[in-house]
Amino acid sequence: QVQLVESGGGLVQAGGSLRLSCAASGVTFSSYDMAWFRQTPGKEREFVTRITWSGSSTYYADSVKGRFSISRDNAKNTVYLQMNTLGPEDTAVYYCAGRRVGDLSGRYYSANAYPYWGQGTQVTVSS
Repeated sequence: QVQLVESGGGLVQAGGSLRLSCAASGVTFSSYDMAWFRQTPGKEREFVTRITWSGSSTYYADSVKGRFSISRDNAKNTVYLQMNTLGPEDTAVYYCAGRRVGDLSGRYYSANAYPYWGQGTQVTVSS
């Protein structure tokens, strides 16, 4: 059974940093592309970033490019999201998501493309 568990969320002042982690179990982690999405009340889940199974390729939403960085450690079955220069607009519940390599059921930036999700971790940025 695939399980994804996020951690590292919290309250931070504008301009600060946070590092989120997502630990995977029940999968061959290195066979999965991983992504981070975020969601605020009343809005659809928004793509943040994605990393390929090997870590060789990453993709970012324009809104976080240059401030956020995704990485992974396949030996630890963990994907990370380093968030710098945070602003109130980054306040959201952050979710990690995964799909198997070769799964072409949707665009990498679409939430519908990912069958596996964590429970989410709240990030609140105060101004």
